[in-house]
Amino acid sequence: MSIEARGLSKRFGTFQAVKDVSFTVQTGEVTALLGPSGSGKSSVLRLIAGLELPDVGQILIDGEDSTWSSAERRGVGFVFQHYALFRHMTVAENIAFGLDVRKVPAPQVKERVTELLELVQLAGYAGRFPNQLSGGQRQRVALARALAPKPKVLLLDEPFGALDANVRAELRAWLRRLQDEVHMTTLLVTHDQEEAMELADRVVVMNKGAVEQAGAPSEIYDAPATPFVASFIGASNRLEGRISAGRTEVEGCDVDWRGALGAGGQGARDGTTDATIEAFVRPHEIEIRRERGTEGPSIPAAVVRATRLGWQVKIELALPTGRTLTVHQDKEAVDALGIKAGQRVFITLRGAKIFARDIAATASPAAAQLS
Repeated sequence: MSIEARGLSKRFGTFQAVKDVSFTVQTGEVTALLGPSGSGKSSVLRLIAGLELPDVGQILIDGEDSTWSSAERRGVGFVFQHYALFRHMTVAENIAFGLDVRKVPAPQVKERVTELLELVQLAGYAGRFPNQLSGGQRQRVALARALAPKPKVLLLDEPFGALDANVRAELRAWLRRLQDEVHMTTLLVTHDQEEAMELADRVVVMNKGAVEQAGAPSEIYDAPATPFVASFIGASNRLEGRISAGRTEVEGCDVDWRGALGAGGQGARDGTTDATIEAFVRPHEIEIRRERGTEGPSIPAAVVRATRLGWQVKIELALPTGRTLTVHQDKEAVDALGIKAGQRVFITLRGAKIFARDIAATASPAAAQLS
């Protein structure tokens, strides 16, 4: 029961909400559409659900062209952010609603509702009304209602967005366990990175209506394909520099080049092309030393402040160029260094992701890794 989007585009008036979006949700897997507000992810979900029709492109559900099929014929279950439960109906009646509409015999409806109440851990709540439930319980009822007609695929639009952080965390863990049991093909829309990384087998990162990168959560985090992905996924420090005459400079300091630039980057590698670069480095991938290091690039910095966050210390550093960096180190390492505000230190970058611009014959920033 796979979902495939092929070259989807959609305009609302003069606004291009979706631009040539393609991806596949494999059978039995959870794929997350992840991006900031306005990135087009909910529009894509509505196109797949049949609530909107594309201007261009094709939608296949279980290998069947469903591009122009009605929402009712697509066999999708849809869960909204704000539950959309019927307030005048009990929990059992809400879950049974889609089955009643389809004229399913009453004994089968009762059996399916009982089964789903057990599945979503609400067996004792059949006679309650939505206003007698917590937010997390309402969202589980909404999920049970979507599952009742046994849909081909499940579409979740910011399903935990209206809940507080603790309830969101509990429901994420519950939904992951549920997915391990039912193996429903699921497409999840979210702007919450932790939610996407925890729940999804595959993540599609969207920005300004287009797909920036698609891959496994670890791939998206460890090998971002564009500067947007590098800055959006997880915490990162952004630095600037240049490649010129075969030398790479970051924030005024020479660094050793490791890795290849990829398509269009040969000129930068052999020194025949100049390019400006952006480097993104995670807070935990910056090593602080009291003395200049002998291995790898060593950049001078001044400690602005150090804040203890349990076992971890958040350190703010100022570079000679005026740029501020955030570094995360464990408490023992910071204590051993005797880090304090105003102190002069040296930093070494580990695993920075570097993107080169101004390279002829390449349409997008080329990425390399500094190790």
